[in-house]
Amino acid sequence: MITFLKGKVIHKGSKSIFLLVNDIGYEIFLSPSNLKKIKEGTEEEFYTQLVLKEKEIELYGFLSFSELELFKLLKTISGVGPKIALIFAEAGSLQRLKFKLENEKPPKGIGTKKIQKILLELTGKIKEVEKRQDKDEEVIDALKSLGFSHKEIKNALSQIDKNVKDLEDKIKAALQFLAK
Repeated sequence: MITFLKGKVIHKGSKSIFLLVNDIGYEIFLSPSNLKKIKEGTEEEFYTQLVLKEKEIELYGFLSFSELELFKLLKTISGVGPKIALIFAEAGSLQRLKFKLENEKPPKGIGTKKIQKILLELTGKIKEVEKRQDKDEEVIDALKSLGFSHKEIKNALSQIDKNVKDLEDKIKAALQFLAK
């Protein structure tokens, strides 16, 4: 799985960029607002998600880890594919996305019924994620006290099995990833 890439942007298209990493070029699809922030010839970092389709493989890129997490969550909603999830993931958090969907004009090509369905499913997921985040904050505080950076901790937490609920078990599992 390709989860993070750092390299030079050698081409910027209308929906994607080509990123040169150690003499290998990757096409990475970006949301329209993230694409505007990127310039050809610059060194950039992307959190990525590889999506396997029936006849092709696509790599989606995000400027922040929270966008990647939101993208993954949105893809679990039936009827939301990677292209729509990419557009909505630029909100960065569930709360901001919910606000945008309720108060702003929907992106071109996305109807009212789809927006309503997404909002309905997001409401339940927001409550679920908030409970998980409260527990994660305790884990983050404990690991920070051991000298790990926020970025290292978030990366380790993203790799822990979602079924691990106990605070001590989460800390132990995160330490295993951080020790590598």
